[in-house]
Amino acid sequence: MNEPLVWRMVTNGYYCLSGRLDRGTVPVFWGYRADWLPADRVIILDLSDVKHVDSSGMSMLLHLWQQLRVNKQMLTLIHVPSKLNLLLRLSNVESLFMDDQTLCDGK
Repeated sequence: MNEPLVWRMVTNGYYCLSGRLDRGTVPVFWGYRADWLPADRVIILDLSDVKHVDSSGMSMLLHLWQQLRVNKQMLTLIHVPSKLNLLLRLSNVESLFMDDQTLCDGK
């Protein structure tokens, strides 16, 4: 059974994503993006509570980055799980999610 993906605002501009970020949860979660898509100009997304991630999860984050960029918003990921960090590095896109002062600190 898939643990649902949950998007939660901690403070303005700081959000947490928890649950499973995979092919079992991403399609439904992405379908409801109008309900959770942030309006902040700068968004920090904490992934420390993500339990599992696969390439579908990475793809969703890339689509999120792209949609926010079109809206002139910036997305930075923190506490990136080691598997996602590896997927981002292998795809050569990890720099899209980090600013100069943020490091992906895989757990």
